Amino acid sequence: MSPNDTPPAPRRKPRLSNLPALIAVALIGSLTWVFGLWVGPTLFPGPKVPERPFVDHESELDPLKSVLALSVPDGVTERRPLPAIERTVAVERGDTLMKVLLRAGISRIDAYDAITAMRKIHDPRDLMPGTTLTLSYRALADVPDPPLSFRGFRFKPSVEKTVAVARSWDNRFEASLDKAPLVHSQARATGVIESSVYVDAVKAGVPVNVVVELIRAFSFDVDFQREIQPGDEFEVLYDRLVTPGGRLAHTGDVIYGALILKGKRYALYHHRMGDGTEDYFNDKGESVRKALMRTPIDGARLSSRFGRRRHPILGYTRVHKGIDFAAPRGTTIMAAGNGVVVAAGRNGGYGLYVRIRHNATYSTAYAHMRAIGKGIRRGSRVRQGQAIGYVGSTGRSTGPHLHYEVLRNNRQINPLGLKLPTGRKLRGAELRRFLAAKAEIEGAFAQLTD
Repeated sequence: MSPNDTPPAPRRKPRLSNLPALIAVALIGSLTWVFGLWVGPTLFPGPKVPERPFVDHESELDPLKSVLALSVPDGVTERRPLPAIERTVAVERGDTLMKVLLRAGISRIDAYDAITAMRKIHDPRDLMPGTTLTLSYRALADVPDPPLSFRGFRFKPSVEKTVAVARSWDNRFEASLDKAPLVHSQARATGVIESSVYVDAVKAGVPVNVVVELIRAFSFDVDFQREIQPGDEFEVLYDRLVTPGGRLAHTGDVIYGALILKGKRYALYHHRMGDGTEDYFNDKGESVRKALMRTPIDGARLSSRFGRRRHPILGYTRVHKGIDFAAPRGTTIMAAGNGVVVAAGRNGGYGLYVRIRHNATYSTAYAHMRAIGKGIRRGSRVRQGQAIGYVGSTGRSTGPHLHYEVLRNNRQINPLGLKLPTGRKLRGAELRRFLAAKAEIEGAFAQLTD
């Protein structure tokens, strides 16, 4: 360093005496911040700021919807509800419920879930041909021919029942069953026979199952092929259950029936005996039930009698060991009496064949069937009037008919000449109960109109 250079000034150290002032400044700043944030607004509130409108979770997940919600003027609906749409489909023969829903364009997953829900209240297998299903949808857009969301279906398995399946809020299907209250009543019908008891009674409005029961009850004493003539008459009184609107839901027993044949009245009455058993009795208190029915088929025409005839296929004359009833293919064949099946299957020229042993003396045989009834096999027990098969043309046959035989001690006899034993005869107190019930039935029939 030269003599003329000025030496550098020494560096001054901070004085500790200024530290309290710095701390005081920091403390004052902190208190001012706290005062401004918390205390100030409370003591000196400023102008109120409008709150942000509430937006629900669904809107928060959809920003576009949130913007639209904020921009909709007061009194204007956000959007119109999309329309519900219903379509109907018919159940066809051979259909399952799954097949019907898939044919209607419903996804297999939705169809399966809906059927599973319905299964809790109604068996899907009970869906009858001709049933109408109403399918419900929700439109997904308010445009022509919009895409659809399947919401469920409903149908009526009977007059008084409605089954409904609907999609719930959580996207599951739930089923419900609605039953209309039923009212018990009785109904009567009368008519003139021009074609047959079956045809003319159905034409008069008598339910089919009532007509069938009436024919079965009379079939022990009346030969419907030979004894019914045009101009004869019928009467019937039967139980029924109807809806409050008067629609028939179910039919019950035939209470009274009568056939007026060539001016002679044949009447029968339904009666429950003291032991709880039920049967039909004539006006003298004699059961109309016999060991065997004269005609084990409804609505058929006697086409060939017992005896010698020229065989239509073999071409030569031989004894016809039964009687033939011409009837449409598929007509039900009934067991002529209670018994045990001793043969059921193919039997040469007889085709499909069933034979029933009724007691130690009598048997009956039924041939040329289209099909043997369900459960009818060798050794099975059958009851009188039970379906054992259906009319066909199997074996040596020129057309659909039933060949019917009655065997006494294993020899064929003429079924039309068979003298059948009568059933139970009421006596004493039971007869008096029956006659009192008979008078009530006749009074009820007289009060009703067709």
